[in-house]
Amino acid sequence: MSYVPDNLKYTESHEWIEILDNGNIRVGITEHAQSALGDIVFVELPEEESYAAGDDCGVVESVKTASDIYAPISGTIVAVNDALEDSPELINESPYDDGWIFEMEIEDEDDLEDLLSSDEYKNSIEEDQDEDEDE
Repeated sequence: MSYVPDNLKYTESHEWIEILDNGNIRVGITEHAQSALGDIVFVELPEEESYAAGDDCGVVESVKTASDIYAPISGTIVAVNDALEDSPELINESPYDDGWIFEMEIEDEDDLEDLLSSDEYKNSIEEDQDEDEDE
C-alpha cells in the first residue's frame, strides 16, 4: 500500500491537497499515482489563471504514459513549482514535499467538502486494485 499522509485531502483522480497557513492550497500527485506512472520525465505546469474544479490544468509525462493533472477545486493558480521544469523526477522522489505542482487560491471553501480524507482515498485505491485483480 502506498504512503497516504493523514494531514492531506485527496481526489479520486489521485491529486493530494494541503491546506496552507495562508488559506491557499498546495497540490501534487499522490505516491500511488507517481508509482503507477513510473519514471516521470516531463511536467507541463499549469498557467497561473482561474480553473473550475475538475478542469485539466497540466500534464505529467512518464516513460510509460502521459496523465492530466486536474484542479481539485475552483480557484486561481497563484504559484507553480518551477523546479519541476528541470527536475521532473522530484515527483517520483518526493511526491508530498519537493514534488508539489501548484498552489491555488480557493474560490469557494465549500469545494473542500468534496475532497476525500486519507482513509477514503486509501479505500478507493484498494477498490481499484481489487477491480484490477478481478480482470
